[in-house]
Amino acid sequence: MLPLFSFITLAQVFPFPSPLPTQPLPRVTPQELLLPRESLPTQPTLQIQEVFQPQEIRPLPGQLDTVPVLNSNSPEVVQTDGILTSTFPPEGKASPSAHLNYAFQGRFDIFAHHIARSRSGTPRTLFQAILLNNPTSRPVTIEILQGASYLTRPDASFIQLPAYVEDPLGTVYAGPGSRVMNDLLRGRRQGSFPRIVVIQPGENHLLMNLPIPVSGSPGSNGRTTLMRLQSNGSVYGASLAMFAPLTEDRRERSPTLEEWQTLVVKGGLAGPRDVPPTPPNLNVVKVFYGRVSGVAVGSQWQSMVTDAPKGDRLTIPKKGRSFSYGLSTLYRGTLGTGQIQSAKLLARYPDTAYQAHGNYGIQYSLTMPLYNPTKQKQTVTLAIQTPLKDDKSKGGLLFYKPPENRIFFRGTVRLRYTDDTGTTQTRFIHVTQQRGEAGEPLLTLNLPGGDRRIVQVDLLYPPDSTPPQVITVKTLDDIRDASR
Repeated sequence: MLPLFSFITLAQVFPFPSPLPTQPLPRVTPQELLLPRESLPTQPTLQIQEVFQPQEIRPLPGQLDTVPVLNSNSPEVVQTDGILTSTFPPEGKASPSAHLNYAFQGRFDIFAHHIARSRSGTPRTLFQAILLNNPTSRPVTIEILQGASYLTRPDASFIQLPAYVEDPLGTVYAGPGSRVMNDLLRGRRQGSFPRIVVIQPGENHLLMNLPIPVSGSPGSNGRTTLMRLQSNGSVYGASLAMFAPLTEDRRERSPTLEEWQTLVVKGGLAGPRDVPPTPPNLNVVKVFYGRVSGVAVGSQWQSMVTDAPKGDRLTIPKKGRSFSYGLSTLYRGTLGTGQIQSAKLLARYPDTAYQAHGNYGIQYSLTMPLYNPTKQKQTVTLAIQTPLKDDKSKGGLLFYKPPENRIFFRGTVRLRYTDDTGTTQTRFIHVTQQRGEAGEPLLTLNLPGGDRRIVQVDLLYPPDSTPPQVITVKTLDDIRDASR
Protein backbone atom coordinates (compact mmCIF):
# COMPACT_ATOMS: atom_id res chain seq x y z
CA MET A 1 0.00 0.00 0.00
CA LEU A 2 1.61 3.27 -1.09
CA PRO A 3 1.34 6.46 1.03
CA LEU A 4 -1.42 8.81 -0.07
CA PHE A 5 0.83 11.86 -0.03
CA SER A 6 4.46 11.72 -1.05
CA PHE A 7 7.30 14.20 -1.18
CA ILE A 8 9.48 12.41 -3.68
CA THR A 9 12.29 12.57 -6.12
CA LEU A 10 13.03 10.01 -8.78
CA ALA A 11 14.53 7.97 -5.97
CA GLN A 12 11.31 8.33 -3.94
CA VAL A 13 13.14 9.74 -0.95
CA PHE A 14 11.58 11.29 2.18
CA PRO A 15 7.97 10.04 1.97
CA PHE A 16 5.55 11.99 4.12
CA PRO A 17 3.23 10.34 6.63
CA SER A 18 0.12 8.61 5.33
CA PRO A 19 -2.93 6.80 6.69
CA LEU A 20 -2.12 3.80 8.82
CA PRO A 21 -1.13 0.66 6.93
CA THR A 22 -2.12 -2.67 8.43
CA GLN A 23 1.54 -3.25 9.22
CA PRO A 24 4.76 -1.26 8.67
CA LEU A 25 6.07 -1.39 5.13
CA PRO A 26 9.74 -2.36 4.60
CA ARG A 27 10.82 1.02 3.19
CA VAL A 28 14.39 2.13 2.60
CA THR A 29 15.17 5.20 4.71
CA PRO A 30 17.17 8.16 3.33
CA GLN A 31 20.37 7.14 5.10
CA GLU A 32 20.11 3.62 3.68
CA LEU A 33 20.12 5.02 0.15
CA LEU A 34 23.74 5.93 0.80
CA LEU A 35 24.77 2.49 2.06
CA PRO A 36 25.95 -0.53 0.06
CA ARG A 37 23.10 -2.94 -0.58
CA GLU A 38 24.66 -5.69 1.52
CA SER A 39 24.72 -3.38 4.57
CA LEU A 40 21.00 -2.58 4.56
CA PRO A 41 19.42 -3.60 7.88
CA THR A 42 16.53 -5.99 7.87
CA GLN A 43 13.25 -4.59 9.17
CA PRO A 44 11.16 -7.06 11.12
CA THR A 45 7.42 -6.89 10.68
CA LEU A 46 5.88 -5.49 13.86
CA GLN A 47 2.27 -5.12 14.84
CA ILE A 48 1.72 -1.40 15.36
CA GLN A 49 -1.18 0.51 16.81
CA GLU A 50 -2.50 3.93 16.01
CA VAL A 51 -2.65 5.96 19.22
CA PHE A 52 -4.77 9.10 19.44
CA GLN A 53 -3.48 11.73 21.87
CA PRO A 54 -6.08 14.40 22.70
CA GLN A 55 -4.48 17.84 22.83
CA GLU A 56 -4.91 21.30 21.44
CA ILE A 57 -2.86 22.06 18.31
CA ARG A 58 -2.21 25.75 17.84
CA PRO A 59 -0.77 27.74 14.94
CA LEU A 60 2.72 28.96 15.74
CA PRO A 61 2.83 32.72 16.44
CA GLY A 62 5.11 34.84 14.30
CA GLN A 63 6.23 34.43 10.73
CA LEU A 64 9.28 34.00 8.57
CA ASP A 65 11.53 37.01 8.07
CA THR A 66 12.12 38.44 4.59
CA VAL A 67 15.72 37.30 4.04
CA PRO A 68 15.99 35.79 0.52
CA VAL A 69 17.55 32.35 0.12
CA LEU A 70 19.13 30.78 -2.94
CA ASN A 71 17.63 27.32 -2.39
CA SER A 72 19.24 24.52 -4.42
CA ASN A 73 17.67 21.10 -3.84
CA SER A 74 16.52 20.00 -7.31
CA PRO A 75 17.48 17.73 -8.84
CA GLU A 76 18.31 16.06 -5.57
CA VAL A 77 20.19 13.25 -7.30
CA VAL A 78 22.53 14.79 -9.87
CA GLN A 79 23.84 12.68 -12.75
CA THR A 80 24.62 15.25 -15.45
CA ASP A 81 26.61 18.48 -15.66
CA GLY A 82 24.54 21.62 -15.51
CA ILE A 83 22.88 24.43 -13.64
CA LEU A 84 21.23 23.48 -10.35
CA THR A 85 19.87 26.93 -9.51
CA SER A 86 20.86 30.21 -11.16
CA THR A 87 19.61 33.69 -10.37
CA PHE A 88 21.77 35.20 -13.16
CA PRO A 89 19.97 37.25 -15.84
CA PRO A 90 18.92 35.22 -18.92
CA GLU A 91 20.35 37.61 -21.50
CA GLY A 92 23.22 36.14 -23.50
CA LYS A 93 22.72 32.64 -22.12
CA ALA A 94 22.33 29.51 -24.25
CA SER A 95 19.44 28.37 -22.00
CA PRO A 96 17.64 31.54 -20.87
CA SER A 97 14.98 29.56 -18.97
CA ALA A 98 17.69 28.17 -16.66
CA HIS A 99 18.26 31.63 -15.14
CA LEU A 100 15.84 33.26 -12.70
CA ASN A 101 17.11 36.87 -12.88
CA TYR A 102 17.21 37.80 -9.19
CA ALA A 103 19.89 39.97 -7.57
CA PHE A 104 20.69 39.59 -3.88
CA GLN A 105 21.66 42.55 -1.71
CA GLY A 106 22.11 42.91 2.04
CA ARG A 107 21.38 39.76 4.04
CA PHE A 108 20.83 36.56 2.11
CA ASP A 109 21.41 32.83 2.51
CA ILE A 110 22.57 30.05 0.24
CA PHE A 111 21.28 26.54 0.89
CA ALA A 112 22.18 23.49 -1.20
CA HIS A 113 21.51 19.79 -0.68
CA HIS A 114 22.39 17.31 -3.45
CA ILE A 115 23.41 13.68 -3.96
CA ALA A 116 25.85 12.37 -6.56
CA ARG A 117 25.14 8.84 -7.74
CA SER A 118 27.22 6.85 -10.17
CA ARG A 119 25.68 4.71 -12.85
CA SER A 120 27.58 2.15 -14.91
CA GLY A 121 31.32 2.28 -15.46
CA THR A 122 34.02 3.97 -13.39
CA PRO A 123 32.66 6.38 -10.75
CA ARG A 124 33.44 10.03 -11.45
CA THR A 125 33.64 12.79 -8.85
CA LEU A 126 30.91 15.41 -9.12
CA PHE A 127 31.92 18.95 -8.20
CA GLN A 128 29.49 21.54 -6.90
CA ALA A 129 30.18 25.25 -7.15
CA ILE A 130 28.59 28.40 -5.78
CA LEU A 131 29.37 31.23 -8.20
CA LEU A 132 28.64 34.88 -7.43
CA ASN A 133 28.61 37.70 -9.97
CA ASN A 134 28.97 41.44 -9.40
CA PRO A 135 26.90 43.22 -12.07
CA THR A 136 27.62 46.70 -10.71
CA SER A 137 30.25 49.31 -11.54
CA ARG A 138 31.92 49.22 -8.11
CA PRO A 139 33.50 46.51 -5.94
CA VAL A 140 31.07 44.51 -3.80
CA THR A 141 32.10 43.11 -0.42
CA ILE A 142 30.51 39.85 0.77
CA GLU A 143 30.80 38.90 4.43
CA ILE A 144 30.32 35.23 5.26
CA LEU A 145 28.66 35.48 8.64
CA GLN A 146 28.32 31.72 9.09
CA GLY A 147 28.76 28.74 6.84
CA ALA A 148 29.37 25.01 6.66
CA SER A 149 29.44 22.30 4.00
CA TYR A 150 29.75 18.58 4.67
CA LEU A 151 29.70 15.33 2.76
CA THR A 152 27.87 12.22 3.89
CA ARG A 153 31.12 10.28 3.62
CA PRO A 154 33.51 10.79 5.25
CA ASP A 155 32.22 13.86 7.11
CA ALA A 156 28.85 12.83 8.52
CA SER A 157 27.70 9.28 7.93
CA PHE A 158 24.13 8.27 8.73
CA ILE A 159 24.80 6.47 12.00
CA GLN A 160 22.26 5.10 14.45
CA LEU A 161 21.82 7.34 17.47
CA PRO A 162 19.60 7.19 20.56
CA ALA A 163 16.48 9.34 20.54
CA TYR A 164 18.17 12.06 22.62
CA VAL A 165 21.91 12.71 22.99
CA GLU A 166 23.32 15.62 24.98
CA ASP A 167 25.86 17.35 22.74
CA PRO A 168 27.71 20.18 24.52
CA LEU A 169 30.64 20.17 22.06
CA GLY A 170 28.82 19.79 18.74
CA THR A 171 30.24 16.36 17.93
CA VAL A 172 26.96 14.45 17.60
CA TYR A 173 25.30 14.27 14.18
CA ALA A 174 23.93 11.81 11.65
CA GLY A 175 24.13 12.90 8.04
CA PRO A 176 25.50 16.09 6.47
CA GLY A 177 22.27 18.02 7.00
CA SER A 178 22.36 17.27 10.71
CA ARG A 179 26.01 18.36 10.98
CA VAL A 180 25.63 21.58 8.99
CA MET A 181 22.61 22.69 11.02
CA ASN A 182 24.47 21.82 14.24
CA ASP A 183 27.37 24.09 13.22
CA LEU A 184 25.21 27.07 12.30
CA LEU A 185 23.08 26.74 15.42
CA ARG A 186 26.34 27.31 17.33
CA GLY A 187 27.29 30.33 15.19
CA ARG A 188 30.19 28.63 13.43
CA ARG A 189 31.90 29.45 10.15
CA GLN A 190 33.80 26.52 8.68
CA GLY A 191 37.50 27.22 8.17
CA SER A 192 37.32 26.63 4.41
CA PHE A 193 35.14 29.74 4.01
CA PRO A 194 36.84 33.15 4.24
CA ARG A 195 35.29 35.84 6.38
CA ILE A 196 35.31 38.46 3.60
CA VAL A 197 35.44 38.31 -0.20
CA VAL A 198 35.54 41.27 -2.57
CA ILE A 199 34.17 40.93 -6.08
CA GLN A 200 35.38 43.48 -8.62
CA PRO A 201 32.92 45.15 -11.03
CA GLY A 202 31.60 42.76 -13.66
CA GLU A 203 33.56 39.82 -12.31
CA ASN A 204 32.62 36.37 -10.95
CA HIS A 205 33.83 34.77 -7.74
CA LEU A 206 33.87 31.09 -6.76
CA LEU A 207 32.49 31.05 -3.26
CA MET A 208 32.61 27.24 -3.24
CA ASN A 209 34.16 24.60 -5.50
CA LEU A 210 33.92 21.30 -3.65
CA PRO A 211 33.80 17.63 -4.64
CA ILE A 212 31.10 15.03 -4.02
CA PRO A 213 33.15 11.85 -4.52
CA VAL A 214 31.48 8.49 -5.09
CA SER A 215 32.90 4.99 -5.00
CA GLY A 216 31.60 1.68 -6.28
CA SER A 217 29.11 1.07 -9.05
CA PRO A 218 26.46 1.97 -8.24
CA GLY A 219 27.53 4.31 -5.45
CA SER A 220 26.36 7.60 -4.02
CA ASN A 221 27.35 10.43 -1.71
CA GLY A 222 25.71 13.66 -0.63
CA ARG A 223 26.69 17.22 0.27
CA THR A 224 24.77 19.79 2.31
CA THR A 225 25.76 23.46 2.41
CA LEU A 226 24.33 26.47 4.23
CA MET A 227 25.80 29.98 4.28
CA ARG A 228 24.55 33.20 5.81
CA LEU A 229 25.87 36.20 3.92
CA GLN A 230 25.87 39.98 4.00
CA SER A 231 26.51 42.01 0.84
CA ASN A 232 26.98 45.76 0.43
CA GLY A 233 25.91 45.60 -3.23
CA SER A 234 23.93 43.59 -5.75
CA VAL A 235 25.12 40.10 -6.68
CA TYR A 236 23.72 37.22 -8.71
CA GLY A 237 24.26 33.65 -7.53
CA ALA A 238 24.36 30.19 -9.07
CA SER A 239 24.64 26.64 -7.76
CA LEU A 240 26.32 24.49 -10.40
CA ALA A 241 27.31 20.84 -10.97
CA MET A 242 30.13 19.45 -13.11
CA PHE A 243 31.82 16.07 -13.27
CA ALA A 244 35.55 16.34 -12.66
CA PRO A 245 37.47 17.25 -15.83
CA LEU A 246 40.33 14.88 -16.69
CA THR A 247 43.99 15.66 -17.21
CA GLU A 248 45.95 14.28 -20.17
CA ASP A 249 46.89 11.23 -18.09
CA ARG A 250 43.17 10.65 -17.25
CA ARG A 251 43.31 11.92 -13.68
CA GLU A 252 40.50 13.95 -12.17
CA ARG A 253 41.04 17.62 -11.36
CA SER A 254 38.96 20.46 -9.95
CA PRO A 255 37.06 22.61 -12.46
CA THR A 256 38.48 26.10 -12.94
CA LEU A 257 36.69 29.42 -12.60
CA GLU A 258 36.74 29.73 -16.39
CA GLU A 259 35.05 26.33 -16.80
CA TRP A 260 32.32 27.25 -14.34
CA GLN A 261 31.78 30.57 -16.12
CA THR A 262 31.41 28.71 -19.40
CA LEU A 263 28.86 26.37 -17.83
CA VAL A 264 26.76 29.32 -16.66
CA VAL A 265 26.71 30.84 -20.15
CA LYS A 266 26.43 27.71 -22.29
CA GLY A 267 24.92 25.10 -19.98
CA GLY A 268 21.36 24.01 -19.29
CA LEU A 269 19.65 22.60 -16.23
CA ALA A 270 21.27 19.58 -14.58
CA GLY A 271 19.45 16.27 -14.60
CA PRO A 272 17.72 13.97 -14.30
CA ARG A 273 14.80 16.20 -13.42
CA ASP A 274 12.74 15.31 -10.35
CA VAL A 275 9.06 14.44 -10.52
CA PRO A 276 7.20 17.76 -11.02
CA PRO A 277 4.91 19.02 -8.24
CA THR A 278 1.15 18.81 -8.13
CA PRO A 279 -0.35 22.27 -8.83
CA PRO A 280 -1.73 23.88 -5.65
CA ASN A 281 -5.40 23.39 -4.80
CA LEU A 282 -5.78 20.63 -7.39
CA ASN A 283 -8.46 18.25 -6.10
CA VAL A 284 -6.46 15.02 -6.15
CA VAL A 285 -5.79 12.40 -3.52
CA LYS A 286 -2.08 11.97 -4.16
CA VAL A 287 0.07 15.10 -3.97
CA PHE A 288 3.67 15.40 -5.17
CA TYR A 289 5.40 18.29 -3.43
CA GLY A 290 8.48 18.35 -5.66
CA ARG A 291 11.98 19.48 -4.80
CA VAL A 292 12.95 23.13 -4.34
CA SER A 293 15.04 25.16 -6.75
CA GLY A 294 14.72 28.90 -6.74
CA VAL A 295 14.71 31.97 -4.51
CA ALA A 296 12.82 31.43 -1.23
CA VAL A 297 11.84 34.10 1.28
CA GLY A 298 12.73 33.45 4.90
CA SER A 299 15.82 32.49 6.91
CA GLN A 300 14.38 32.57 10.43
CA TRP A 301 11.05 32.18 12.24
CA GLN A 302 11.40 34.17 15.45
CA SER A 303 8.48 34.18 17.84
CA MET A 304 7.35 35.07 21.32
CA VAL A 305 4.94 32.21 22.01
CA THR A 306 2.29 33.62 24.34
CA ASP A 307 -1.41 33.31 25.12
CA ALA A 308 -2.23 36.43 23.11
CA PRO A 309 -0.43 38.68 20.64
CA LYS A 310 1.95 41.05 22.46
CA GLY A 311 1.36 39.08 25.66
CA ASP A 312 4.09 38.24 28.17
CA ARG A 313 3.07 34.77 29.31
CA LEU A 314 2.19 31.31 28.06
CA THR A 315 -0.21 29.74 30.54
CA ILE A 316 0.59 26.09 31.06
CA PRO A 317 -2.15 23.48 30.49
CA LYS A 318 -4.28 22.09 33.27
CA LYS A 319 -3.04 18.92 34.98
CA GLY A 320 -2.87 15.94 32.66
CA ARG A 321 -3.38 18.08 29.54
CA SER A 322 -1.15 19.43 26.81
CA PHE A 323 -1.04 21.73 23.81
CA SER A 324 1.22 21.76 20.76
CA TYR A 325 2.53 24.17 18.16
CA GLY A 326 3.29 22.99 14.64
CA LEU A 327 6.84 23.08 13.27
CA SER A 328 7.38 23.15 9.50
CA THR A 329 3.70 22.63 8.75
CA LEU A 330 2.94 22.56 5.04
CA TYR A 331 0.27 22.33 2.37
CA ARG A 332 -1.94 19.30 3.10
CA GLY A 333 -0.07 18.92 6.40
CA THR A 334 -1.20 21.73 8.71
CA LEU A 335 -2.35 19.37 11.50
CA GLY A 336 -5.67 21.16 11.52
CA THR A 337 -4.22 24.63 12.19
CA GLY A 338 -4.62 25.88 8.63
CA GLN A 339 -1.11 27.33 8.96
CA ILE A 340 1.34 26.72 6.12
CA GLN A 341 4.81 27.63 7.35
CA SER A 342 6.59 26.70 4.10
CA ALA A 343 8.67 29.57 2.75
CA LYS A 344 7.25 31.25 -0.34
CA LEU A 345 9.25 31.36 -3.56
CA LEU A 346 10.00 34.58 -5.42
CA ALA A 347 11.37 32.63 -8.38
CA ARG A 348 11.35 28.93 -9.34
CA TYR A 349 11.61 26.53 -12.26
CA PRO A 350 8.31 25.21 -13.66
CA ASP A 351 9.08 21.59 -12.72
CA THR A 352 10.12 22.33 -9.11
CA ALA A 353 8.23 22.90 -5.85
CA TYR A 354 5.75 25.77 -5.52
CA GLN A 355 6.91 26.46 -1.95
CA ALA A 356 10.00 25.57 0.07
CA HIS A 357 8.25 22.61 1.70
CA GLY A 358 10.24 21.37 4.68
CA ASN A 359 11.88 24.74 5.40
CA TYR A 360 15.30 23.12 5.20
CA GLY A 361 17.94 25.34 6.79
CA ILE A 362 15.41 27.73 8.36
CA GLN A 363 15.98 28.58 12.01
CA TYR A 364 13.10 28.43 14.47
CA SER A 365 13.78 30.67 17.49
CA LEU A 366 10.94 30.42 19.98
CA THR A 367 10.63 32.13 23.37
CA MET A 368 8.08 30.50 25.67
CA PRO A 369 7.42 32.36 28.97
CA LEU A 370 5.74 29.48 30.80
CA TYR A 371 3.33 30.65 33.50
CA ASN A 372 1.72 28.65 36.31
CA PRO A 373 -1.58 30.41 37.17
CA THR A 374 -2.38 28.13 40.11
CA LYS A 375 -1.28 28.31 43.75
CA GLN A 376 0.26 24.84 43.64
CA LYS A 377 3.55 23.69 42.19
CA GLN A 378 3.09 22.16 38.74
CA THR A 379 5.42 19.85 36.79
CA VAL A 380 5.69 20.84 33.13
CA THR A 381 7.42 19.04 30.28
CA LEU A 382 8.53 20.16 26.83
CA ALA A 383 8.86 17.70 23.95
CA ILE A 384 9.44 17.52 20.21
CA GLN A 385 7.02 15.07 18.58
CA THR A 386 6.50 13.60 15.11
CA PRO A 387 2.79 12.83 14.68
CA LEU A 388 1.25 11.40 11.53
CA LYS A 389 0.81 14.10 8.92
CA ASP A 390 -2.77 15.32 8.64
CA ASP A 391 -4.59 18.42 7.47
CA LYS A 392 -7.82 18.19 9.44
CA SER A 393 -8.57 19.14 13.02
CA LYS A 394 -9.33 16.03 15.07
CA GLY A 395 -8.88 17.40 18.57
CA GLY A 396 -5.51 15.75 18.94
CA LEU A 397 -2.61 14.01 17.25
CA LEU A 398 -2.09 10.50 15.93
CA PHE A 399 1.01 8.48 16.81
CA TYR A 400 2.21 4.93 16.22
CA LYS A 401 3.05 2.50 18.99
CA PRO A 402 5.73 1.45 18.41
CA PRO A 403 6.85 4.15 15.97
CA GLU A 404 7.40 3.07 12.39
CA ASN A 405 11.01 2.19 11.62
CA ARG A 406 11.57 5.23 9.40
CA ILE A 407 13.52 8.23 10.68
CA PHE A 408 11.61 11.46 10.10
CA PHE A 409 13.73 13.90 12.12
CA ARG A 410 17.41 14.08 12.96
CA GLY A 411 18.86 17.35 14.21
CA THR A 412 20.06 19.43 17.14
CA VAL A 413 17.80 21.45 19.44
CA ARG A 414 19.15 24.18 21.75
CA LEU A 415 17.35 24.81 25.04
CA ARG A 416 18.04 27.87 27.21
CA TYR A 417 16.22 28.23 30.52
CA THR A 418 16.55 28.64 34.27
CA ASP A 419 16.35 25.31 36.06
CA ASP A 420 14.62 24.53 39.35
CA THR A 421 17.71 25.58 41.34
CA GLY A 422 17.82 29.02 39.70
CA THR A 423 20.79 28.16 37.49
CA THR A 424 20.83 29.35 33.88
CA GLN A 425 21.23 26.40 31.53
CA THR A 426 22.13 26.09 27.85
CA ARG A 427 21.78 22.58 26.46
CA PHE A 428 22.27 21.18 22.97
CA ILE A 429 20.40 17.92 22.37
CA HIS A 430 20.54 15.86 19.21
CA VAL A 431 17.07 14.48 18.52
CA THR A 432 16.27 11.43 16.39
CA GLN A 433 12.62 10.58 15.81
CA GLN A 434 10.79 8.02 13.75
CA ARG A 435 7.48 8.41 12.00
CA GLY A 436 4.64 8.54 14.51
CA GLU A 437 6.92 8.93 17.54
CA ALA A 438 5.45 10.79 20.53
CA GLY A 439 8.88 11.21 22.11
CA GLU A 440 10.01 11.62 25.69
CA PRO A 441 10.33 15.06 27.34
CA LEU A 442 13.38 17.12 26.41
CA LEU A 443 12.90 19.24 29.50
CA THR A 444 11.04 18.91 32.83
CA LEU A 445 10.46 21.92 35.07
CA ASN A 446 8.77 22.31 38.43
CA LEU A 447 6.97 25.66 38.50
CA PRO A 448 5.86 27.04 41.88
CA GLY A 449 2.42 28.66 42.03
CA GLY A 450 2.40 31.97 40.17
CA ASP A 451 5.87 31.34 38.70
CA ARG A 452 6.83 32.50 35.20
CA ARG A 453 9.79 30.72 33.63
CA ILE A 454 11.20 31.59 30.21
CA VAL A 455 12.30 28.72 27.96
CA GLN A 456 14.01 29.46 24.65
CA VAL A 457 14.01 26.81 21.92
CA ASP A 458 16.17 27.05 18.80
CA LEU A 459 16.67 24.65 15.92
CA LEU A 460 17.54 24.81 12.24
CA TYR A 461 15.17 22.52 10.41
CA PRO A 462 17.51 19.82 9.10
CA PRO A 463 17.59 18.26 5.63
CA ASP A 464 17.05 14.49 5.64
CA SER A 465 13.97 15.17 7.80
CA THR A 466 10.29 14.90 6.93
CA PRO A 467 7.80 17.47 8.26
CA PRO A 468 5.75 18.29 10.16
CA GLN A 469 6.76 18.07 13.81
CA VAL A 470 5.25 19.72 16.88
CA ILE A 471 6.59 21.20 20.08
CA THR A 472 4.39 20.12 22.97
CA VAL A 473 3.90 21.60 26.45
CA LYS A 474 2.33 19.27 29.00
CA THR A 475 1.42 19.60 32.67
CA LEU A 476 1.78 16.27 34.39
CA ASP A 477 -0.96 14.62 36.37
CA ASP A 478 1.08 13.85 39.50
CA ILE A 479 -0.05 10.27 40.04
CA ARG A 480 -0.84 8.98 36.58
CA ASP A 481 2.06 10.57 34.67
CA ALA A 482 4.66 9.86 37.33
CA SER A 483 4.01 6.15 37.00
CA ARG A 484 4.60 6.03 33.25
